[in-house]
Amino acid sequence: MAFVFARLAKLIRQPAVMGEIIAGVALGPSLLGLLPGDPVRTLFPADARPILQALAQLGLVLFMFGIGYELDFARLRGNGRRVTSVSLGSMALPLALGTGLAVLLFPWYDKSQLGTHGVLAPAIFLGAAMSITAFPVLSRIITEYGMQRSRIGAMALACAAVQDFLAWCVLAVVVVIATASGPWPLARMVLESALFLVVLLYAVRPGLRWLLAPERPRAVGSSLIHAVLVTGLLVSAWATNRIGLHPVFGAFAFGAAIPRHRLQAQAPQVVERIEQTSLFLLPVFFTVTGLSVDIGGLAGRGLIMTVAAVLVACTGKFVGAAASASLTGATRPEAMTLGVLLNARGLTELVILNVGLGLGMLDSRMFSAMVVMALATTFITGPLLQRLGFHEGLRPAPVPRENVDHGV
Repeated sequence: MAFVFARLAKLIRQPAVMGEIIAGVALGPSLLGLLPGDPVRTLFPADARPILQALAQLGLVLFMFGIGYELDFARLRGNGRRVTSVSLGSMALPLALGTGLAVLLFPWYDKSQLGTHGVLAPAIFLGAAMSITAFPVLSRIITEYGMQRSRIGAMALACAAVQDFLAWCVLAVVVVIATASGPWPLARMVLESALFLVVLLYAVRPGLRWLLAPERPRAVGSSLIHAVLVTGLLVSAWATNRIGLHPVFGAFAFGAAIPRHRLQAQAPQVVERIEQTSLFLLPVFFTVTGLSVDIGGLAGRGLIMTVAAVLVACTGKFVGAAASASLTGATRPEAMTLGVLLNARGLTELVILNVGLGLGMLDSRMFSAMVVMALATTFITGPLLQRLGFHEGLRPAPVPRENVDHGV
């Protein structure tokens, strides 16, 4: 199903991952569940779902390792002020709007499905979920439209990296607030999280530098490096789970701690293998997500929640990014392009939503509304770029010789 829907997505000029996500949703109550005979329960019986959940979690932590590894703050060089301004602006506005929307819609939440009694944690969580940008999907879109070497493409990727880092920090705070049962458990989780980061920075990272040293013979082998990295990311995921955070935080942090340049020089194929494994397992994650989504049940209040989520998400991202870019000297086309690109949410949004659903920050109806929002904001990115004059495979046109001769 993932393969077929990915090919269909490419036919309509959408990233392949969009087709895989839609395939997962289609296998749940939203489409397959509409057929007679309860085929969802037949294909995914209750006894099999814990196994699917385990495979989904494995694919998820492998994927988050890649996200952390791809964070490259070197993109900030030369554009630090503008990237910082656009990143904060396009994150602060949707964060504020999302928090306000959660406060307004909280009376409609099914309180029996929530893991907290107050509105604070669900409100901040929804704001953080609204402020995310899907770095992997955005990178795929920028590459397909030939923008990866342009200034606007590099800025969009840098802004997405900064936003994802800040959003995960905010989400970690929300998780700590939501899961801690008192001041001492809260303080313990904060201290253990800080200790975990210290170990990563001052023990794990130097150890990996030693393993990947240039003078070390290649006889060390990519197989050993592969085993060390997979073991490290799984242990990190287990550690953050024991602390009380979600396993994705550990895998993300471990990926960010990898000495990128040394790994690329010593064994560049290792990360590619890990990413291929995650891509093989991610359709299971999409299916597990789709089993919790019922788009057909979004009637009445659910429809209002969906429309409100899409409007708030698009307004917050586009206005926040475009206005911040304009204030830092970007032209109007550049500002609008940044607003369109940073509005894509895609897979990263689904990861955050699943964390929130598992922690009781969302009820099933708001979860379904936010999944629709993630699909809608990613789906419209390509058509909006085409309206702005970008086309797939676009490359800068060569300058005519006569213009070069005249100094143009």
